[in-house]
Amino acid sequence: MNCVILGSGKGSNARAILEASTQQFLGNTKIKAIFSDQPDAQILSIADSFAIPARHLSLDEDSAFISSDESKALFEIINEYSPDLIVLAGFMKILPVDFIDKFQGRIINIHPSLLPSFKGLNAIKRAFDHGVKITGCTVHVVTEKIDDGKIIAQAPVRVMETDSLESVTQKIHAAEHVLLPSVIAKISQEYIKLSQ
Repeated sequence: MNCVILGSGKGSNARAILEASTQQFLGNTKIKAIFSDQPDAQILSIADSFAIPARHLSLDEDSAFISSDESKALFEIINEYSPDLIVLAGFMKILPVDFIDKFQGRIINIHPSLLPSFKGLNAIKRAFDHGVKITGCTVHVVTEKIDDGKIIAQAPVRVMETDSLESVTQKIHAAEHVLLPSVIAKISQEYIKLSQ
């Protein structure tokens, strides 16, 4: 199963996936490339350290949305790697409908809340400020609606009275680093049919 990863930042989830891959925990998954819209993103350095092709995507820095022209170029670049699965791991751009349709059911995302609660940006802080006692992370199928696709798996994280926003954030990231590779492994090993 060919897999590509898209991210925008530090790449801790990408690192967790690559470490799982080197330890043979991802079934027959082959990580073919890692992409980022940020030229200096740490995720690209992580790809280099694992000898995985790392590519910068030239996208408009001032917009969260990907234009029609950018979408066509994005499809051509990613399709070079014949992906069976596209993993969004901290990718901060909103994929256009035509791109999602071309990879129907083959794009997954990790989100730092127990969806459908706290969709969108700043999910951890919003959940913490709301006073939830259990939060967590979700892997879901990507659709045209933000954080709205079919839920594949979730990992709960308990919020203790002594927790700070920083400690809850760390716990959620730790849960993500276990959940996302396990979902990829399951998709690879059992050939799960992802659908909306």
